[in-house]
Amino acid sequence: MSGLINYVSCGVLWLGLTVRAPDLVRHWRDPILRAVCAVMALAGLCFLLGAPPTVGAINRVSGIPNLAAPLTYAAITAYSAMSLVLIIFWKGGPHVRRITLRLMSGYCVVLVLVGVLFALGNAPTERRTDFDTYYATTPFTAEMIVLYLLAHLTAVVTTALWSLRWAPEVHGLLRAGLLTMGAGTVVGAGYSVSKLTAVVARWCGPDWSALGTEVSPGLAGLSALLTVTGILIPWAGPSLTAWLRAWRAYVGLAPLERELDEVLARRNLRLPRPRPSSPATLLIWRQTSVHNALSYLDALFDRDLYERTHDATLRATGDRERAEAVAWAAIITAAVRTERGGQPNRDAPGASGPRLPAPDASALVRIAKALSTSGSLPDTAVHPGPTARGAV
Repeated sequence: MSGLINYVSCGVLWLGLTVRAPDLVRHWRDPILRAVCAVMALAGLCFLLGAPPTVGAINRVSGIPNLAAPLTYAAITAYSAMSLVLIIFWKGGPHVRRITLRLMSGYCVVLVLVGVLFALGNAPTERRTDFDTYYATTPFTAEMIVLYLLAHLTAVVTTALWSLRWAPEVHGLLRAGLLTMGAGTVVGAGYSVSKLTAVVARWCGPDWSALGTEVSPGLAGLSALLTVTGILIPWAGPSLTAWLRAWRAYVGLAPLERELDEVLARRNLRLPRPRPSSPATLLIWRQTSVHNALSYLDALFDRDLYERTHDATLRATGDRERAEAVAWAAIITAAVRTERGGQPNRDAPGASGPRLPAPDASALVRIAKALSTSGSLPDTAVHPGPTARGAV
């Protein structure tokens, strides 16, 4: 994996972490939130430390050849362990804290041993990409390599088994997240297996270093992508779903706002557009503008036209919600034409009687769809009868 891909991946992960930092500050005591942020931070650190330019920079600045190797191994080990911790917190249970404490204590011991074994070993020649196979037969350094690979393999296999076994018991975004995370940890197991295979091959004589320099980096990148995505699906999924729902509603209201545009502009009923704006803010702004226009036109709505259009559409489609939307579209179109005349007759036949209940947010979208659909309005709306004409 090139250094550029590593840095871009790290940047994306840490950017997402920065976005969630305010939540982490406000809800520091939430163990799941802490675990999620830790996984994202460590995944980004793995990408950063694994980039060949970073490896060279660490070795050069520290003056210790291959110091980047144990640092990278420590980050990978901590990342895999924290992914397992997150699954434990998600799953819950009476002994979560005790299990988590034991797991973290065990992996802290592994991290210490990685540092000790590197210090005891002898790795004087810098190897930026094939450190594992080059020093696979060096005392202490070889043990360090095998230790971190086995620790990583144990964590990802356990995470994969737990997440894939738990996924059928849940539904929705959590199931999708667990399945994606499970797939990511299975791929992560391929990273450890390919590295271990290359190391064992080095012990036996053949040179399979390509497994460690070409195959495993790709597996590591794919594993991190799937695992972090799986973590974010149940965590950020509801927010993303709400974002998309608000955006679809905002876009869906556009035909209705266009129909009312003359009234909004002429009567100065539209509020200033908020900037910058989220989809939810834009939706509220557009809904407010539409409601302002409908309130202004209320006295011009032809109730007789509404009833005729509603009944005709209901007979034709059997869909009550569609009939209401088409009827509203008809009287809105007629009211806009009346208002355009400049001196609307608010006492015209059909305009009197009880006020129609204001449409709710979902009804507004259906009305907009009725306005935008060619041929959705029946002839009574396009060519009003005598009563409707009286209102014009």
